[in-house]
Amino acid sequence: MNKMLVFDMDGTIADLYGVENWLNDLQTEKIRPYEVAKPLYNMEVLNATLDWLKSLGWKIAIVSWTAKGGSKEYNKAVAKVKKEWLDRFGFPYDELHFIKYGTTKANATRAKADYQILIDDCESIRNGWTLGATIDANENIIEILKQLALLF
Repeated sequence: MNKMLVFDMDGTIADLYGVENWLNDLQTEKIRPYEVAKPLYNMEVLNATLDWLKSLGWKIAIVSWTAKGGSKEYNKAVAKVKKEWLDRFGFPYDELHFIKYGTTKANATRAKADYQILIDDCESIRNGWTLGATIDANENIIEILKQLALLF
């Protein structure tokens, strides 16, 4: 069975909402919040857990929205800085999908794996996921991810 973990970024692994004036910056098309957001987890521990799951056959994808109402140029800059953030913290992804705000996230990975687990902080997005299970990113996702080896 092909298995994939599908991570959101903002509010899931990157503390975008903890950045002062983040909403104003996004509305005025500044990329600063994406650049300075701190990780929500100890990235060494998270990355080690994900590397272990990858050794067990899991693929790792990022599916993250660009800014609501952002111009084409701004959304391109957002995707670039988000990739740089992931690379700076060594996040072990196999695939990156930066999609327009509000797009159904399952569309980005639908044909990529037989079973997929979405890790997202937004309940309505988790409730709309149709490709497998979900993990609430407001919980301790590292402990939940460690349990996956026992289940699969």
